[in-house]
Amino acid sequence: MKTETKDAAIRRLARIEGQVRGISKMVAEDRYCIDVIRQVQAVKAALVGLETVVLNDHINTCVDQALTSSSVEDRREKVEELVAVLGGRKK
Repeated sequence: MKTETKDAAIRRLARIEGQVRGISKMVAEDRYCIDVIRQVQAVKAALVGLETVVLNDHINTCVDQALTSSSVEDRREKVEELVAVLGGRKK
């Protein structure tokens, strides 16, 4: 993972961690359900954003390296990984 991607991911994770702690506090305080749900949706959106950042980095580093290598097996493995993760299943 590139250094700038790692730094961005860590910042996003810290923000997400704070959001989750906030949701926990809202639940403990018996806050209005819709407000809690909206915060959960915000966390889900933040996680999707994090996923996008990490996936883009993976494509620009690991996948690019495999696609330009002479190893057909490396290329096949990276493509299979991407298909599996984008399809929501484990490899």
